Amino acid sequence: MTEREVQMVDLLSQMIATPSVTGNEEAVSDLLTKYLSSRGCAPRRFGLNVVALSDDFNSSRPTLMLNSHLDTVAPVAGWQRDAFSPVVEGERLYGLGSNDAGGSVVALTTTFLQMRGETLPVNLLLALTVEEERGGSGGMRALLPALDAAGIRVNMALVGEPTSLECAVAERGLVVLDCETRGIAGHAARNTGRNALYAALDDIDRLRRMTMPAPSPTLGPARLAVTQIEAGSRHNVIPDLCKWVVDIRTTDTCTNEMAIEAVRNQLGSDTTATPRSTRIRASAISPEHPLTKAVAKAGVKCVTSATTSDMSLLHNIPSVKMGPGHSHLSHTPDEYLPLPMLKEALQLYSTVIRNIQI
Repeated sequence: MTEREVQMVDLLSQMIATPSVTGNEEAVSDLLTKYLSSRGCAPRRFGLNVVALSDDFNSSRPTLMLNSHLDTVAPVAGWQRDAFSPVVEGERLYGLGSNDAGGSVVALTTTFLQMRGETLPVNLLLALTVEEERGGSGGMRALLPALDAAGIRVNMALVGEPTSLECAVAERGLVVLDCETRGIAGHAARNTGRNALYAALDDIDRLRRMTMPAPSPTLGPARLAVTQIEAGSRHNVIPDLCKWVVDIRTTDTCTNEMAIEAVRNQLGSDTTATPRSTRIRASAISPEHPLTKAVAKAGVKCVTSATTSDMSLLHNIPSVKMGPGHSHLSHTPDEYLPLPMLKEALQLYSTVIRNIQI
């Protein structure tokens, strides 16, 4: 390995050894702040989010945000190793967060340090955020308005996540609806009352047969699934309440609000549907955008993403998602990063950035 590659592996190992489960990111935030400072940067902290700007940052130029997240999920059951002890075996580095998304953090940070002094058509803004795994209020949701208040506008973003170094140009949004169907209790033996469970099943049948509006050219139609249902207190009582949950994966053309309205239009008068949140929105970038063209010029395969990320919080900011590692390894026991991907990601990120033409 080259000296730079050794430094990347060392930084990722330090991150693994610094527990950063969502809600406990202060130590890893300090680690990256000190790392950037030791290499001549002047990083800024917005809460626990770490930000650094390219040397010749000029507000008259568009700004490309290089983003990945510092937090991890808690270790799941089944680990055969210490999740917080980095171990290299062959070409794999094992440890919690190595794949999701430590590899992207290290590759993007190294790319930024390598290119921050270059003359480019865009400013570079490195943003290492927290609370991504739970979509918390202290991460990207807090950083964007803080940057805006500081006079820093983000015009486009490259989000680092394990995508097998493919480029996700779109990802679905998410709406979860908590539904309640009301009935009238009665004795089951007398067949009295109005069965809330039956009424809910009628609603669910209509949802199964409905067609969601405005299919997306990129993502296809929005997807809907009823995933939970609960009713009844005793075997001999007609249930007067049925609670059930709808999971909707929205698109860039069928927005969260459109999907909610479409579902509500299928429900009977005894049913209410309350969204838990509408902040996770679909993202899709135009193939004509300079960032998409730069990716295409680099010969990267473009795909749609099955998973959500901070890209869903970048409302109205054109963005793509790509990085080292494989999505299927995230949140799994004995998570690891294939080390050759660090070098490949470094080359890919720098090529894409240099390909951008404004």
